[in-house]
Amino acid sequence: MTPLADQLDKLGLRHAARHLDDILALAIKRRLGPADLLEYIVEQEQLARAARSLEGRVKRSRLGRFKPIADFDWAWPKRIDRQAVDAALRLEFLDGARNVILVGNQGLGKSMIAQNIAHQAVLAGHSVLFLTAAQLLLDLAGQDSARGLERRLRHYSSRTSLLVLDEIGYLSYDPRNADLLYQVVNRRYERKSLILTTNLSFSQWPTIFPNAGSAIALIDRLIHHSDIIAIEGDSYRHREAEAERKRRFPNKTP
Repeated sequence: MTPLADQLDKLGLRHAARHLDDILALAIKRRLGPADLLEYIVEQEQLARAARSLEGRVKRSRLGRFKPIADFDWAWPKRIDRQAVDAALRLEFLDGARNVILVGNQGLGKSMIAQNIAHQAVLAGHSVLFLTAAQLLLDLAGQDSARGLERRLRHYSSRTSLLVLDEIGYLSYDPRNADLLYQVVNRRYERKSLILTTNLSFSQWPTIFPNAGSAIALIDRLIHHSDIIAIEGDSYRHREAEAERKRRFPNKTP
């Protein structure tokens, strides 16, 4: 860097430092006055910082790759409340620290919808974290000290605007795991929103946490301020697998 670019970088004007030659050339070409030049530098810095902030939020969200909601086949499920999904995509639930719970069998697009809602939250400037229930509980249960556990509980409970827990109900957990999940839910209760996807109705949740005394309290906290979206129908993945089979082997009967 030139001495001027180096000074700009130290002042935190990273975009101006990296593009100093282009900025000076543009100023000469457009005959920008001092005030106009400063306005241009400020505008470009703001745009660059917004882009870096978005990039950071996307990375920290751990959303990964997902299909856009435009690819969702609304005609396939036998039952789905599209208005409720659209409201969630508009992030209306965040204002009241409400939860969104997507309930349905495997392969009906629950995770896809949850990822799209989370992505909209990222674009709106919220901090988001997407992970499976198994990943959350493995992390919490693996802490080897009370201080370490408290630090991770704060991470999931207060440092993330929107927490998305995917695939609740696919595995069973012991009472300690039920207590850990309860702590996360209870700490976020009426403070910050959750999105959950589950393949089980709430009446079946005690099978996820057998013999756990906190299971009922956990369910109570979750559903008290929740928009519950039930999805019914046959698996998309089964349909896609069947379509692929017919494409590859058109003359073969199943």
